[in-house]
Amino acid sequence: QVQLVESGGGLVQPGGSLRLSCAASEIIVSLYVMGWYRQAPVKQRELVATITSGGGTNYADSVKGRFTISRDNAKNTVNLQMIWLKPEDTAVYYCTATVIGARPNYWGQGTQVTVSS
Repeated sequence: QVQLVESGGGLVQPGGSLRLSCAASEIIVSLYVMGWYRQAPVKQRELVATITSGGGTNYADSVKGRFTISRDNAKNTVNLQMIWLKPEDTAVYYCTATVIGARPNYWGQGTQVTVSS
């Protein structure tokens, strides 16, 4: 069965950086749309970034210029490099895979990112 396992979350000060990684099994990340979503307390889950099989990327306006999504095909991972982090970036970050249809079919368990001084 498909599994997505996130890592790299933690506590960071405002202005700092973190790199999230998503290790995929039973799915080849280069073949599908992979993404990162996040959910902050008392807020709806929101799309952060996606990367298509062709390498095209898409970002939420709130993270453009600060976050970069990428793939490592050799390791079968999807990464999210985050810089200039803000307190409003605090959330649980989820890795997703869209295999069929327009919405994610698979979700990871999430990793907590907390931006605080």
